[in-house]
Amino acid sequence: MANAPVQRMSQLLAKTLRDDPADAEVLSHKLLVRAGYVRRTAAGIWSWLPLGKKVLANVERIVREEMDAVGAQEVLLPAVLPREPYEATGRWEEYGPELFRLQDRRGGDYLLGPTHEEIFTLLVKDQASSYKDLPVILYQIQNKYRDEARPRAGILRGREFLMKDSYSFDTDDEGLAQSYALHREAYQKIFARLGLDYRICAATAGAMGGSKSEEFLAPAEAGEDTFADCPNCDFAANTEAITYELTSVDASGVPAAEDIPTPDTPTIETLAASLGVPASATLKNLLVKVDGEIVAVGVPGDREVDMDKVEAHFAPATVELVTETDFAARPDLVRGYVGPRGLEKVTYIADPRVAPGTAWITGANKAGTHTKNVVVGRDFEVGEYVDVVVVQEDDPCPKCGTGLVLDRAIEIGHIFQLGRKYADALKLDVLGQNGKPVRVTMGSYGIGVSRAVAALAEQTADDKGLCWPAEVAPADVHVVAAGKALQTELALDISGKLAAAGVRVLVDDRPGVSPGVKFTDSELIGVPKILVAGRRAADGVVELKDRRTGEREELTVEEAVARLTA
Repeated sequence: MANAPVQRMSQLLAKTLRDDPADAEVLSHKLLVRAGYVRRTAAGIWSWLPLGKKVLANVERIVREEMDAVGAQEVLLPAVLPREPYEATGRWEEYGPELFRLQDRRGGDYLLGPTHEEIFTLLVKDQASSYKDLPVILYQIQNKYRDEARPRAGILRGREFLMKDSYSFDTDDEGLAQSYALHREAYQKIFARLGLDYRICAATAGAMGGSKSEEFLAPAEAGEDTFADCPNCDFAANTEAITYELTSVDASGVPAAEDIPTPDTPTIETLAASLGVPASATLKNLLVKVDGEIVAVGVPGDREVDMDKVEAHFAPATVELVTETDFAARPDLVRGYVGPRGLEKVTYIADPRVAPGTAWITGANKAGTHTKNVVVGRDFEVGEYVDVVVVQEDDPCPKCGTGLVLDRAIEIGHIFQLGRKYADALKLDVLGQNGKPVRVTMGSYGIGVSRAVAALAEQTADDKGLCWPAEVAPADVHVVAAGKALQTELALDISGKLAAAGVRVLVDDRPGVSPGVKFTDSELIGVPKILVAGRRAADGVVELKDRRTGEREELTVEEAVARLTA
């Protein structure tokens, strides 16, 4: 085995900190800064110091090995990209303010790449002309850019981040399904090797477009995604992707709709209290504007509207809540008393819980008045059904009916069956077996490489500091010289022997640093094994500690070298 280098902390560009950074909000942010892995350069922009770069490189290596194993080919495309391809697909506008836009000295428009679907499509269009050139999977590991309004959580939500993005190109949907399955399996191997606890969840496609989409989510308190997990079956999904079947009910026994006086009840809470009914018996009608046109969104009164779902449904249109000015311009819309009966020039959409045949108490479009026994399909029609409520704990599993469990998670990977959205926009065709043009179908697959580092820190850290899995750690063993000359000499000697056997060694040989600080730093930095040349150094005995379990044992130098090189 080739010699591994010894990294001496006396020469290492990294300073550990005793206290958490003042602006740190989540555990990974605090520990990665305190342990000397990263430093903030600007809001959402981070510098990777030597220890952090080693961890980042190890994640890259694992990703690269598993991508190569499925036959993917690595390329490197530019980060500064021209406007025209993104304009052709509509994403120049769809991305909105999160897209970094810039101009050259001649006034030409460019962007910093958030993802590279368009550019990979054009690359394959240039290189592939026949079905014989496909299928092909291409990938890169490259910095991406997103102009986050509020960068936060350290490297979890930055403006610059390292990502693996890959793209598959096939001549038919069956081939796309196979490429998708290859990536799904590769991702499972990647995250298992990284030591991440993760869930595969159904997801929405968002600005990427396409049909089938799944997220790989790492459960963590710092996560920005909420996912639902069924304790009884294999169902798991991002809450934004959960859908329910529309089930009609029999309304033959419901009396005719009847207006009832309800003064001073402009909210669901006041209405339910006044009538002595549960909020679930009422129908909430939220008014929004979609590119300026008013749309009513109907949900049960005890549920909240998930605006992210509404925005996703109407994307790329702009969605905003109606204002006092809008009500003033539409006297037929009575604030606090809006109902679906008799609405004019208003599109009405509803959640599937507002199913045909269900009866409600809802606004009568008159001040101080509501209507009871309002039946969907009898007294008003729903223009379109869309799952728009905020998913709650114990909502029924769409698959088996068991109450769902909600948890927070970090998105570490996302896979999409894009279909022909980008191939259509950029006219990517190859000659098929019959000599006629065939429109290529695509998949897009991302892994947040830098985000995976933060996710690992969130999931594996303890009250003492970081605690890296062996395959991503910056070293295999952290050798600590307790302080005296003999101890330092022994620490350097055993470090050399370990390195000669191919073990990656970080040795704390810093002069003038107390043993207590060195021990604390060894736990903060989080290398899996800690080897201490301490009080029994004169006897040739060292202490080996497992960072995760805390187990310790005394060994001779020879025993320690044998154990760590086995």
